[in-house]
Amino acid sequence: MKGLTVALDEIGGREAAALIRDGLLDDLLIDSDAPRPGTIYRGIAERPVKGQGGMFLRTPDGSAFLRQVKGLVPGQALLVQVTGFAEPGKAIPVTQNVLFKSRYAIVTPGKPGVNVSRAIKDDAARDAAMEAAHDGFAEAELPEGAGLILRSSCAEASQDEITEDVIAMCQLAAHVLADEGREAETLVEGDGPHALAWREWVEAAEVDPDPGSFARHGADEMIDDLRGAHVRLPGGYSMIIEPTSALVAVDVNTGGDTSPAAGLKANLAAMRDLPRQMRLRGLGGQIIVDPAPCPKKDRKQLEGLLRAGFKKEATESVLTGWTTLGLMEIQRKRDRQPLKGLLK
Repeated sequence: MKGLTVALDEIGGREAAALIRDGLLDDLLIDSDAPRPGTIYRGIAERPVKGQGGMFLRTPDGSAFLRQVKGLVPGQALLVQVTGFAEPGKAIPVTQNVLFKSRYAIVTPGKPGVNVSRAIKDDAARDAAMEAAHDGFAEAELPEGAGLILRSSCAEASQDEITEDVIAMCQLAAHVLADEGREAETLVEGDGPHALAWREWVEAAEVDPDPGSFARHGADEMIDDLRGAHVRLPGGYSMIIEPTSALVAVDVNTGGDTSPAAGLKANLAAMRDLPRQMRLRGLGGQIIVDPAPCPKKDRKQLEGLLRAGFKKEATESVLTGWTTLGLMEIQRKRDRQPLKGLLK
């Protein structure tokens, strides 16, 4: 089935959203019990960590860890925002660079100026977005010292939609930044899967928000396929993706193909699909890929294909190089919960 479909449903009682592109599961969001990225706390500084330039904070959801804490003292209250999911037994990662992010606008405290996404190339669309933003300022001014970024999604939005979004983000930012409380508190809850889908999946799509949408569009079966480690690739090739406590191991196999080009074909198929598999499975950290037979002359081609896939990702992923044993090393930010722990 051609085209984009956004299905909003539940999995095991958890809110979930699926993006289906041309009949293939392209993205998947499932709520968890952990604090959501984007959550804003009033945190209380507790204990500095010598040698790491960080400090543990007290929050309503437990201990958080903040880097770059020059000038902070224990007992001080400060605004912080959750940046990702904590590994088991570790503190919640947070930052003082708080952002107020919606579908069309991002308010950036401490970074003044109004800017339009470079992805909007059309001058008329850029001018219309700027005009809509200034219309919003007539009702809700930016907090002092804050700036505004108009996102690429503004290109397809009406001026009224942009103005409404700008007003909402300015009002939220002004309210939170004016906070003067002294106890640990959650000030803004991070977006759940349905809100994130609206905010981030901005391409024109059919949206099915009714219960049972996963079953109607085949998402249930595609999600079940993610429960296993085996991934079928075009051409009869495959790869095995196995998370461990230390890293994610990926093994690429040629299957029954015994031709001289089998290794290269299998590796190319794996590199095309690996970013999507990491995204769907919620995997990050250290990733080690054991490719099918791969002479050094083929490495550049594989690297180029993988880097092109990573450029399209919202999650930061870096190909760090090759080991002496010919294994590919990747570092990927942990900004999602592993799918395995969410599918009960």
